[in-house]
Amino acid sequence: MIFIKTVLITGASRGIGAKTAQAFAKEGYRVIINYNKSKAEAQTLADMLSKNYNTDCTAYGCDITDSKAVAEMFSEIGTVDVLINNAGISEQKLFTDISDEDWKRMMATNLDGVFYCCREALKGMIQEKNGSIINISSMWGEVGASCEVHYSASKAAVIGLTKALAKEVAPSNIRVNCITPGVIATDMMKGFDEETLESLKEETPLSRLGTPEDIANMTVFLASENAGFITGQILGVNGGFVI
Repeated sequence: MIFIKTVLITGASRGIGAKTAQAFAKEGYRVIINYNKSKAEAQTLADMLSKNYNTDCTAYGCDITDSKAVAEMFSEIGTVDVLINNAGISEQKLFTDISDEDWKRMMATNLDGVFYCCREALKGMIQEKNGSIINISSMWGEVGASCEVHYSASKAAVIGLTKALAKEVAPSNIRVNCITPGVIATDMMKGFDEETLESLKEETPLSRLGTPEDIANMTVFLASENAGFITGQILGVNGGFVI
C-alpha cells in the first residue's frame, strides 16, 4: 500500500504559495490549496496540478484570521503531514500613520493565522507522532524594515513562535522551521518602479531578485526526510541580502 502524504499551504492561489503547491504536487503529495478571496485562481491551479501531476489537489476557501473557520477547515480535510503557513500581507507606512485597524489586520493575517493553523494541525500530528510545520516569515522579521514596522513585528513574532513551538513538539517527532525570504519577485513587488527594483538587485550579493521557486524548493527540502534532523531553524533565502 502506497502512503500518500498531505500538505496544506495557506495563501496558495498565487506567488510563492502557488509555486510551493506545484513543487509538492510534483513530489506526489495530496495538496490542499488554501485561499481566502481568490477562488477562481485557486481552483484553476488545483485543476492544473491534478492533471499535470496525476495527484489529488484541492482548493479550499478559508479566512485564516477566523479561528472557527480554520477549525472547520481542518475538520474537513483531516490530518496533514505538512503545514506551510505562507499566507501574509504587507504594507508600507510611516509608523506614526499606522492605525489601530492597520495593526490589527497585519497581526491577524501574519501571526494569528499562523497560530490558528498550527494549533489545529498539531492535533493530528501529535496523535500520529509525525509532522512538519514550515512558517514563511521575512528577512525583515530578522532585521526590521523602515516604514514597515507592523509588518516587521508580525514576521519577527513568527520567528519567535517557530523557535518555541519547535522545542515543545520535538518529543512528538514534529519539526517546526521557518523560512525568511529576501526580495522575491511576486505580486507584492508590483508597487515598486524599475529603479527601485534595480537598486534592490544591486543590494543583493547574488545580484538578482529571488523567485517563488527559490522558496518552494526550500519548503520541499524542509518537509523531506533529508531534513529529518533540522528543527527550530530560521533559514534565510535572500541571496545574501541579510547575513
